[in-house]
Amino acid sequence: MDKKFISVKTVVAIGIGSALMFVLMRFAAIPSGVPNTSLNLGIPILSVFAAIFGPVAGFLIGFIGHTLTDLTWGSVWWTWVIADAVYGLLVGIFWKAYRIEERDFGIQQAVIFNGVQIFSNMLAWVAIAPTLDILIYKEPIDKVYLQGLVASSLNIAVVLVLGTLIAIGYSKMGSKERSLKEE
Repeated sequence: MDKKFISVKTVVAIGIGSALMFVLMRFAAIPSGVPNTSLNLGIPILSVFAAIFGPVAGFLIGFIGHTLTDLTWGSVWWTWVIADAVYGLLVGIFWKAYRIEERDFGIQQAVIFNGVQIFSNMLAWVAIAPTLDILIYKEPIDKVYLQGLVASSLNIAVVLVLGTLIAIGYSKMGSKERSLKEE
């Protein structure tokens, strides 16, 4: 039996998720007051797609979506791209526990989802991105850790509210047989 590493459904989800993340990060970001840091509405999309389609999709959506956004601003800030990709990977690792596709995303799953996203946001934005900014770009320590704390706090809040609501809505709509199938 020929087992595929990644399904057609997941490839399509990566394309759609990356495009949505890009559009929301590029055109719906709300400045925070801290330089180069905003309330990012693309993060709930990344979170939910990772929660539905798993770690490979989460990693690639974070990587592609953030890279496309940075390219339209003129240059790619790779440390932040890596942080979003790692975030998507970490949220996606626990995708089976969220039970979104099984239409069983309840309070327990929401608690797991938000516990994972809080941990993942803190790791990505308070540890990975600032540390890489210091090592690669020689950025000032106080600047990058402030940006990381603000980014993680805003991401946690927006995923807690919007991400959870999107996951609940997606879990509750339609039948257990989703329309996106491989033929």
